[in-house]
Amino acid sequence: MQYFRVMSYMLAVLLFCFFGMSLSAQTQTPSPHKDFVTAEGLVNEIYKAVSFDSTGPRPDWEKIRSMFLSNAVIVLRVTLDSTAIFSVQGFIDDFVGFIERSPAKRRGFWEKVVRMKSMVFGDIAHVLVLYEAHIPGSPRPPQKGVDSFQLLKKSGRWWITSIANEIPTRERPIPVELQE
Repeated sequence: MQYFRVMSYMLAVLLFCFFGMSLSAQTQTPSPHKDFVTAEGLVNEIYKAVSFDSTGPRPDWEKIRSMFLSNAVIVLRVTLDSTAIFSVQGFIDDFVGFIERSPAKRRGFWEKVVRMKSMVFGDIAHVLVLYEAHIPGSPRPPQKGVDSFQLLKKSGRWWITSIANEIPTRERPIPVELQE
């Protein structure tokens, strides 16, 4: 009888510890990636994350996914007169498809921020970016583009809620805010 009482007590203690640790793990917020604690840091990080060289690893799509709210919207210029609207998964799938069907698959790809203009107000931010994209070894010069990011600060870090993209042309020059 004493044996069963001791075993019951030990089982109760073990269950208490197990459920206590389980609840503790559920209520803890994972610490944010160091580059996600500022709006500008998050935006800079996405350009680094999609860039890769011919000998290095391909982009870490889970890391990239972690930069977005799950229901974020990405609008990209696909031709001079049309755009495409993507979910986060659609954006990732489109990017993977671009890599697979272009010389980037063998040569790598990079995008870098040339200039950035940000406006942060409380837990929202707008970041306008002039960037260059290039496939190393390509005879074409780097392609300039303008990205408009909307971000939200939640749980101690910034999240991308949307991106809209435009390609400058003679008729549609780089915005004054992003010119030298």
